[in-house]
Order: sequence, then C-alpha cells, then structure tokens
Amino acid sequence: MCVLAWGGGAIYSCAKWKHSDKGKEEMQYAVGWSGSLNVEEGECVSSVLCIPLASQKRSSTGRPDWTCIVVGFTSGYVRFYTESGVLLLAQLLNEDPVLQLKCRTYEIPRHPGVTEQNEELSILYPAAIVTIDGFSLFQSLRACRNQVARAAASGNENVQPPPLAYKKWGLQDVDIIVDHASIGIMTLSPFDQMKTASNIGGYYAAIKNSPPAMSQYVTVGSNPFTGFFFALEGSSQPLLSHVALAVASKLTSALFNAASGWLGWKSKHEEEPAQKQKPKVEPATPLAVRFGLPDSRRHGERICLSPCNTLAAVTDGFGRVILLDVTRGLAVRMWKGYRDAEVGWIQTVEDLHERETEKMDFSPFGNAQGPSRVAQFLVIYAARRGILEVWSTQQGPRVGAFNVGKCCRLLYPGYKIMGLNNVTSQGWQPQTYQICLVDPVSGSVKTIHVPFHLALSDKKSERAKDMHLVKKLNALLKAKTSDPGSILTSERVPLSSLTNITQTLMDNLNKQELECVDEGLLQFCANKLKLLHLYELVSKLNSQSIQKDTPPSDNDLAKLLRLEERDFRRLETLLENYKKENTQSTVDEKDDSLSVKMFLEYLEYEKDMINVKNMEDGEYVALGSFFFWKCLCGESSIEEMCRALESAGFSPQILLSLLLNLWLSKEKDILDKPDSVSCLHTMLSLLSKMKVAIDESWDTQSISPWWQQMRTACVQSENNAAALLSAHVGHSVTAQIVDSVTEKKFSQIIVGSDTESWEALSLDTEYWKLLLKQLEDCLILQTLLHSKVSRRTKRVSSLQTEPLGRLSVKKLLEAGKGGIADTVAKWVFKQGFSPLVLNLAQHKTNMDLLLQLAYQQFPCSLEVDVLHAHCCWEYVVQWNKDPEEACFLIRSIDHLRCIVNAHVQHGIALMMWNTFIVKRLSSATYLMEKVSADVGMGDTAMTAFLGCCSDLLQTLLEADVSSDEMQAPVLDTEDAWVSVEGPVSIVELALEQKRIHYPLAEHQFVLCTILYAIMRFSLKSVKPLSLFDSKGKNAFFKDLTSIQLLPSGDMDPNVLSLRQHFLVKVVSAVVQTLCSSQKAKEVSEEELFPFEKGKNWPTLAVDLAQYLQVSEDVVKRHYVCELYSYGMDHLGEEAYLQVADKEVLASQLLILAGQRLAFALLHVQTKDGTELLARLPPTLCTWLKAMNHRELQNAEVPIAVTAKLISKVMEHLPENHGQYNLALNLTEAVEAISQ
Repeated sequence: MCVLAWGGGAIYSCAKWKHSDKGKEEMQYAVGWSGSLNVEEGECVSSVLCIPLASQKRSSTGRPDWTCIVVGFTSGYVRFYTESGVLLLAQLLNEDPVLQLKCRTYEIPRHPGVTEQNEELSILYPAAIVTIDGFSLFQSLRACRNQVARAAASGNENVQPPPLAYKKWGLQDVDIIVDHASIGIMTLSPFDQMKTASNIGGYYAAIKNSPPAMSQYVTVGSNPFTGFFFALEGSSQPLLSHVALAVASKLTSALFNAASGWLGWKSKHEEEPAQKQKPKVEPATPLAVRFGLPDSRRHGERICLSPCNTLAAVTDGFGRVILLDVTRGLAVRMWKGYRDAEVGWIQTVEDLHERETEKMDFSPFGNAQGPSRVAQFLVIYAARRGILEVWSTQQGPRVGAFNVGKCCRLLYPGYKIMGLNNVTSQGWQPQTYQICLVDPVSGSVKTIHVPFHLALSDKKSERAKDMHLVKKLNALLKAKTSDPGSILTSERVPLSSLTNITQTLMDNLNKQELECVDEGLLQFCANKLKLLHLYELVSKLNSQSIQKDTPPSDNDLAKLLRLEERDFRRLETLLENYKKENTQSTVDEKDDSLSVKMFLEYLEYEKDMINVKNMEDGEYVALGSFFFWKCLCGESSIEEMCRALESAGFSPQILLSLLLNLWLSKEKDILDKPDSVSCLHTMLSLLSKMKVAIDESWDTQSISPWWQQMRTACVQSENNAAALLSAHVGHSVTAQIVDSVTEKKFSQIIVGSDTESWEALSLDTEYWKLLLKQLEDCLILQTLLHSKVSRRTKRVSSLQTEPLGRLSVKKLLEAGKGGIADTVAKWVFKQGFSPLVLNLAQHKTNMDLLLQLAYQQFPCSLEVDVLHAHCCWEYVVQWNKDPEEACFLIRSIDHLRCIVNAHVQHGIALMMWNTFIVKRLSSATYLMEKVSADVGMGDTAMTAFLGCCSDLLQTLLEADVSSDEMQAPVLDTEDAWVSVEGPVSIVELALEQKRIHYPLAEHQFVLCTILYAIMRFSLKSVKPLSLFDSKGKNAFFKDLTSIQLLPSGDMDPNVLSLRQHFLVKVVSAVVQTLCSSQKAKEVSEEELFPFEKGKNWPTLAVDLAQYLQVSEDVVKRHYVCELYSYGMDHLGEEAYLQVADKEVLASQLLILAGQRLAFALLHVQTKDGTELLARLPPTLCTWLKAMNHRELQNAEVPIAVTAKLISKVMEHLPENHGQYNLALNLTEAVEAISQ
C-alpha cells in the first residue's frame, strides 16, 4: 500500500495485478480512497506511516490482515485510519506539531545473547518523544476496527477496548531536533556499566549487581548534531491514554469523536460538548542528553537505523552521509558529496546452496545445517546527481550504482508486520518491500535486490558469484513449465538462431505421435515460423539495392495526378509556403529497421491471415516504415514487396492502413522527396489490384469502402500537406480504375470514337474532388496559423505565446459554421494585429499574402464582419483569463467598432456585456462604494476596464439606433463546407439576441462613465451610487433587454446637489490633467492612458450633466473658470463661446482677474507696484486686498493677458451691473501697470 499526503488531504493507493496496454500482467497502484484528513482548522499532515497488522487466523498465520494508516498533524494530533479512510483513533499526546512517526516491529534475535526488542510506535515532537507500546496499539486498533464494523452493521453494539499505554519523554539540553531513531532496549556489559557510573557519579559511584535495562534514543539536529538519550526501564510508569474513539453508525452515517476515556454510545446532544473539548495532555518526563557528537556548524537532517539496530546513517546540511555505531556512539565512516541525499538499508541473508528447498526451515536466520550469515548494505540516493548507490558496511566498497531520475523518492519503512511474536514469526514470509524507489516521471515503483556474495571478500566473492549464477541456471532448467514465446521475445538471439530453434521444435513435434502432440504449440510454432520467414524476406528486399529511376519531371507528375499545368503550379506554391512555415517534424526520426522481437510482438496469425495487434501510433508507423519506407524512397522493389506481403497473408486493407499511417507521419521527409509521390501512386495501384481490395460488385454509382478508408485517414490527419498529396494520388488511381472499368463496359457500344479527352464520372471521384477542396482549404489555414508576420517590440503576454493546435478536415467539419473564423481569430490574437490590418488585407492592398489567400479561399466564412466578431470574442475571452491584460479588452472593443452591420454589432456587444462584463462591473461598483468585493484587478487595469465598459455601452446604444436602418445579414457557407456540424457560431448567436431597452442601457452607460471618471482622475470621497435615487440604484446590472422602473420627474434636490458637486470635481480634474500633460510634453496622454483614444472629457461632462438633470451651463462656466485659473487663457477664450449666460460668467471671471492683479501688486514686492497701489481708488484697493490669490492654480500670468481677460469681462457686463464700475477701475489699473 502507498499513501500520498499533502496539505490536509491524502490519497490511499493499493497494489493490484492488472493487464497492461500490451496485454501483460503487472502490479499497478490503484486509488482506493482520497479525501481530506484535517479536522482542526489550519492543520496539515506532517508525517504518515502504513503499518500492516498481522492476521489472527490460523490459516494465514504470519500474513498481514489489514493496513493501518497513521497520520501525524501540525496540530499535534495523531490519527489512525483504515484503508478505506475510516477514522479509528485520534490522539493528542502533545500540543506541538508532529515531526516524525516511526515504527519498530518484532524481529527474532539473531544470537542467544541479544535482547529481544518489543514492538512500538514512536512519535517525535520538537522537544519531546512519545513511544506507544506495540502490543497495546495492536489490540486497540483491532478493537476499534471491530467496533466500526459492528456499529456500521447494527448501530447498537459496543466494545470497550483497552486504553493505549505510552511513555512521554521531554528531551533536554538540545537546541533543535528534526529526526530520531528508537534503538530499543539495551543492557550494558559490566565494564560499560562501571565506566558509565564513573562518568556520571564520579570516583565513589556505586553500581548494582545486575546491569539495568535502558531504552536508547538517538536524535539529529543541532547543538549537539547527534544526541544520545538513555531512559532507564522502570524510571517512568506508562501513562494510560485518554483516547478519542471514532465509530461509524449505520443510522447516522457519521463519525463521533470522544474527548476522554473509551466512550460508549451517547446521544447527539451529549456528544457535542465532548467533541469541542480538547483531551488532557500529560506532562513529559524530563530526559537529559547523555552525550552527543558536538559540531556547532553541522545540522542533521535525517537518521536511518539499520535492521540490526547497531548502525545508523545520518545526512547533514553539508552534503555528507555519516555512518554511526549507535552502540559505542561513534562516527565510523563518512561519504562526501551527497547533498539532499536519501538513505535506506537492505539486509540480505546468506543462501546455502546445498540445502534443498523442501527441507528448509522457514526461520529467516537459521536452517537445519547451521546459521546463515547476514549482510547489511547501505543504499544512498543522490538526488542532485540522479544516481542510486549501494555500499557494503561498515568499511566495504560500493557494490552497485544505477542511473535514475533526479525527482525520485527513496522509501525505507524500517519495519515489517506488527503483531507477530517468536511463534507466529516462524512461518513468516516477506510480504513487504525492504526498500523501494518511486520514480514520478515514469510513474513506477522499483525495488532493489542485493545478492549476499557482494558482501564477501574478493576471492570468496568470485566463487559465491559463480555459485549464485549456477543456482539460477539450475532453477531455470528444472522449471516444469516453459514458455517457447520467452525465447522469441529475447532481443539478443539472432534471427537465424530463432528460425533454427523454432524449426527444430516444430520438426520434433511432427515426429511425435499425434496423441502426444500439443496442437496449440504446433500451431504456435508454425505461425511464428511464417512470421520469421516474412521478416527475413522483407529485410532481404530492403537490403537489396535497385537501380533508381530518373526522378519524374513536373509535367510527368502533373499527368500522373491528372492536373492541368496551372493547377499543378498552384499546388507547388501551396506546398512551398506550407514547408516554410511548418519546419518541425511530426515523428521522431528513427532508424527504419525493426527488431525481430518487436516484429513478432506487433503481428499475429489467425486463420492463415496476419493481423496487426492494437498498438500506439509510433509502433504502427514503425511497422509501416519497415515494410514500405524503402519502397517510397525508390530504394526497394515495390512489386516484389507487395507480392511478398500479399502471399504472407496480409489483407490489402491492413496494408493500406500501414501505408497511409507511414505516409501521413513522414510529412517532412515526403515534401523533401517529390519522387515519393510517383512511388505512392505505383504502390496504391498495386494494392488496389489485390483480391478483396475493391469489391467486385462495386460500380461507379456507389461508394467503395476501399477508397472511403483512404479518405477517412486523410480527413482525420493533421499533417495537411501529406494528406493533400495522398488524396491527389488516391483521386488519380480511382479515376484510372474507373476509366478502365468504363472502357471495358462501353467498348462494344462506342467503337472507333475519340474517348481520350473523356473523363468517366463516378461517385467516388466526386467525393475525392470535394475532399481535395477541403484539404486545400485546410492547408492554407494551417500555413496561415503557423506564419509569423508581425514584428512586435512591445511586451507580449504569455497567453499570446501559447502554440496554436494543428488542424484537420475533421476538426473543421466538427467546429461548426464559425470554426474557420474562430481559427483565424486565434491567429490574429497571437499576432496582435490591429483591426485596421484586417480591413486593409480585405481590400487586397500589399498586406500579408497568406491572409489575402485565406480571404480568397473563404469569402463567406471570413467575411469582414464575421472575422471582426470572432476576433472581438477571442480577445474578450483571453482578457477574462487574465483581467490585468487590459489591452486585450481594449482591442476587443476596437474589433467590435469595426463591425459594419449593426445587427451583428448589437448582438456581440450584448453577449459580451452579459457573459464577461456585468458581474465584474457590479463588483467594481460596490468596491468603490466601500463595500467589500473582489474584482481581481489592479488600479490601472480597473481604470481601463471601466473605460471599456463605457465604450461598450456607447457602441451598443449606437448599434441599437442604426439597426433600424439596415437589414440583418444572410450568413452563407462555402460549398465545400456545407456539411459542417457542431456548435452554433458566434454571429448566429449574436443575431438571435433580443433588442435592448434603450433607456435602461443609457442609464447603465451613465453609471459606467461616472465610475470611469472617478478612477481616471482619482477622485476621492465619491460614492457613485449616492448620485442616484432608489429607483436608479435598483435598475443597475439588470438584463438590458428587460423593462425596468427608471427615475422620472423631478429629482430630489439633495441628489441634484451631489451630482453638480461631482461634475464640478470632474471638470476641475480634467483641466488639472490637461495642464499637467502640457507641462510634461515628453510623456503624451496616449502613452499614459492608451485606452482614452482622444476622449473629449469637457463634452462628456456636459452630456453627463444633461443625463443627470444638472444645468449644463453651470458645468460649462466652471470649465471656463478653471481654464483661466490655470492660466490657459487661449483655451478659455474658445470655451467662453459655448457658455449661454455670459453675464454670470463675466462676473465670475472679474473676481479671477482681481485675484491675478492682487498677486501682482500686493505679493510681488516691487517699488513701482507700491507706488501704483497708492494711486488707485480706495474702494479698488480695499477690494484687491480682500482677494485671495491662493485660490488661483496659476497666479503668475503676464499682465497683458490679464488685460485681455478684463476687456472680455467688460464686453459682457451691462453698464447697470453692480460690478461694472469695479471693472472700469480694474481696466484703468491694468493700463497703468502696462505703462
């Protein structure tokens, strides 16, 4: 069993025997359960173990019954599950995250003096280690599993399993612990006992008569790098766990967790508080480190204990693997250069060759003739180098090295089956792997086996190796069942030997009596012998060199394919263009030779006919290449090859399939060899003349399955050039056969007449002509898709770099009426063309020739409105994938505006709005209203989005008006593509859309423009929805084709006041932006906001005022005042003309002129200014002093410009106006300053 866990989820996989694709039985991992394991909020899986539990049945003693999955979490919980994901136990023994789970199972002691080790599960925490007694755990898990089974069956039975017995040690005097190894119980020798007592207690230390038993733990981390801990047996009493028992109820189908003790069934209300309360966590018994390997700079990463419990391999942060003698606490060996290494162990038992298998004792370490020796091998997987090494320990050499991938994982459990003892383990047979390597690239699990003789010295090793090989050979020879097919599948046996072996076996079988002969074996040999002879014959034909014919001229090829010279030149041009743009090879270039092993695997005999087994495409091509490639290249005799294959028992249909697969896959080579076309023609003619190729009952008015098979292959192929050439050859051969049939039929009727210029008609030739047109269209499209026209210097999105798929006639026929336009739209998106380019190419200017050719080939499918509609949709779909790419949405709107027919434009715009825009716009609105909403865009992208929304609705409104003045278009399809099936095209969907409700769309447009203005000019403290009443708010984001209740009549004065204030802020921001852009001339407005496209914001503000029932003149006057405030008087004079109430504006500008004059006289300290101020009338002086020049955005304006402003004010102020005299005084003052 294999468990993969990540985050809070896991997948349980079980090994099962299954048939592979090639028909062989092999072990495969199948998903048994998958799901989420985390219960507490935020907890993740940190460690996993799969522990097989021994069966208690007498019939299966020593075998595993079921597997328990133990999972440690970052919350501190340890949970136990069945193979089906049912929770059995949940334990919280410490509140720190679980770092590591490790298990030790029972092993028979190798020598009489070795201490027998108990089973246990050890759990490592950052500062503590918990060990659970194996026997207690085994009994508890069995009881819990039985409890779950009974509860699921009846719902009322309950078993009280015993509590878990565990010990908890608090590890002290260590900075960091990352891994541990529980060595087990050890007993010191008297000398070691005295030495340890002296070290701890000094000279006067006393010792007991019997050495104490201790549990040893080794940790790795830092300070010390390796720590050794010894816990005296009996110094800490085992704790009884407060367990959480999970049981399944058939009635409620739920899992109940109890907090403390073993709980029976309770009511739902009694159970809930217990679930919420955390179990009591017992304190740890302090355990100080006895000694360690102090290396302050070295950080340990992993420790792996050997099966004999005497050695351990430790990996560290310096790329070293260190071998520890855990008994003495010493490092005995070090390997360098193994950064990120993973380690494991293999234990190999000596195999005594003289012993008979039937008489052997099943104990793993002993037999009737004496004890077997045991060897330990260290396995190191160096991930950085992708190499797996096997070393003999302690000081032995490297005995094996394998090149594996760099992404593998080495799995070493270090335990076997839990629940065995010294009796049940006697009959134990290995059921688990000692060690295995998981390769995620190939998806395989590999095991490692090391022969015992590799642990011996050189002299003994050679003899042991020879004995090992002799024994293997004896076993093979003594095997009762032998498969003759195994010899034939050998790659090393030459063809002649295989033929001789098979022939000899067949001769021997023929000599035997009929009753004794296995007919199946005889037939098997006969069939394989035929295949071997065929292989030999084909190899011979391929190796024979024949004199090549002179390559056919263009005229010869044209006649062969029955093409006019003009049509042949066109075909050549199309293929040449395709060749330039499609440079990649479609099939890996391999040697055309095929091994005997593969040949025999691919083919099989059935009733004197050869069948081809189900194979992958590459294998199918390899077989076809073996038969036909030399013939297609003109290097082998076509006639002899066809004769040999027909006589061998191949049906012409199989040969045609092999030939077409080869031809269509070798497109690049075929285009480089024009003479291969004539070879294909010859071969196809010969295959067509074979028996049962073309049915004898076939006439010209019916479809032949033979030619239909070939047409189907061409339709499905994505290699369009090869398919087109093969279709031309197929058409030519068909016409040739039809002509001969017709000539025989009518030779008696028409005698002596000139029939050379005639072409006999048949249904098949008409289908060929249709297919030739479709393949030619497909070739032109494929060439266009792989062409690179634009040379862009700007940043390219990753979405535009994704490769376009290859086309086939079948794909286009299944793509619906819009499939061709959709394909070209994807290419336009990839190239980043401007819509203008498409329009220019449509009108046959000197643009892209391939695009023009596509337009000529598809006048209906690529009609200008249809193509723009698909481009518009493609861009908005790609924008939806990455909303930060605002340029895609902008380009989509550009294509939408290029659609001429208003009906199509209206439908596409409405579909865009409903599918992609309205939800995001709603989120953006509520976000700006300070309500939490996720839009998924940054500020710049949001600004562009809102601008595009405004443009989209404006286009929709214009299209709705224009659609009354024109008719909906009639959508045509090219004759060759009338039979297309598939989804409805975008344009057809667009024409089916309902008409919008104009006032509702206009109402939505106003909101979009307001939102855009807020983002574009970074207006603060504006809540867009506050500018509308309740009716207006409710109408937003509704279906634009529906009738909604909209605001009518007089608006609330408070809302009108807010609207006017908003429009004034917009106008101020517009003028400020205009002034900033004029100052920073090096950065144009279009570069800052490419989506603006010359928007006239002052006009837009006036239009908004009209929609929002605000006085337009107020907005216009404010605009003029702002222009003069920024000192842009030349623009102010133009805007002045648009204002209706010029008297009020003149009064406002008079104050502005006064502020300028006050700044010039009072704040620019000059002697002349002071003297001039003294000569002014007192009322004017007082008025000027009251002016606040800080309200001006630009006070430093030349006095002559201010004089011009005052004269304009005088023009529009009547003489009876209250401020007329003040304006006169100002005029005189300005004239005085000017002098």
